[in-house]
Amino acid sequence: MEAATAPEVAPGSTLKVKEASPADADLPQASPQRGAGSPTPQLLPPIEGGSPSPALSFHHSEHPKIWFPRALRQTYIRKAGDTVNLLIPFQGKPKPRAIWTHDGCALDTSRVSVRNGDHDSILFIREAQRADSGRYQLSVQLGRLEATATIDILVIERPGPPQSIKLVDVWGSSAALEWTPPQDTGNAALLGYTVQKADTKSGLWFTVQERCHRTSCTVSNLIVGNSYAFRVFAENQCGLSETAPITADLAHIQKAATVYKTKRFAQRDFSEAPKFTQPLADCTTVIGYNTQLFCCVRASPKPKIIWLKNKMDIQGNPKYRALTHLGICSLEIHKPGPFDGGIYTCKAVNPLGEASVDCRVDVKAPN
Repeated sequence: MEAATAPEVAPGSTLKVKEASPADADLPQASPQRGAGSPTPQLLPPIEGGSPSPALSFHHSEHPKIWFPRALRQTYIRKAGDTVNLLIPFQGKPKPRAIWTHDGCALDTSRVSVRNGDHDSILFIREAQRADSGRYQLSVQLGRLEATATIDILVIERPGPPQSIKLVDVWGSSAALEWTPPQDTGNAALLGYTVQKADTKSGLWFTVQERCHRTSCTVSNLIVGNSYAFRVFAENQCGLSETAPITADLAHIQKAATVYKTKRFAQRDFSEAPKFTQPLADCTTVIGYNTQLFCCVRASPKPKIIWLKNKMDIQGNPKYRALTHLGICSLEIHKPGPFDGGIYTCKAVNPLGEASVDCRVDVKAPN
């Protein structure tokens, strides 16, 4: 006959032995073991349980053991109205007895239903309410041996609105606000407050601050001449409060009373007739090599620039490319030939007068 080994406990559960009577003296004893601690709570999806590891085989019996899902080792958070459906696998031979308690008391069967199978137990709540929050314990009993596992369930909902909001001060284009926290946080920690403004002309609400962690704030950049109302929402993991208190007083953004007069100066007239500050320079180029001519002109208003070759207007001729930028005038002669030499003139004209500069361009054959 195979000897029975010491009882094992799945992570997250506890095995304990009930007080033995004298008649039970020959039965094996087991010492309690502890599971993992509980990390920081976070919102989790419904848990459907997992498949247990292969159970230890015994010829006649198998100690009770709970296979505790890893996700349930931290607080199990659900929103109000969500379904709670927890499947917890266990083992034991013969079939053990599975019992659930809520905060140490029997379950309210009008709210919570339990289905126990040969190898698992299901805890089901169709529509969770905040009253369903608490510590649930599953006890799997087999004779004097008992394995237990604990699950902390937290049901949360939107917070209530802040109790009041007050306009404390208005200066320039800014307004200072204060409010009091909500009486009901929705069974969850507040993430902050959302502050909104609305001017009386449009009546539309716009968010000016989100996740504000204090119960006061300053709203800036308000438009002069407008009047504003303000409201504040509380926020938790489920979202914003359904309602928000509104300031009883309006913030009137007044126009500045002080008028500063600046000394007026006579505006200077910068108009002038064209004047070339850099003339054209004579140049010699080689047949087939692009050549550029440059000069600089100053005038106000901006002058019209006209290029001439041997006193003939060459504007629009595809052989030439004329540019003017910030008073710098340039003329590019594209691949000059023997007949492109001559006297080139740049003329600047505006309503106050005109000016011109000339240069000689010689084109020679390559050596």
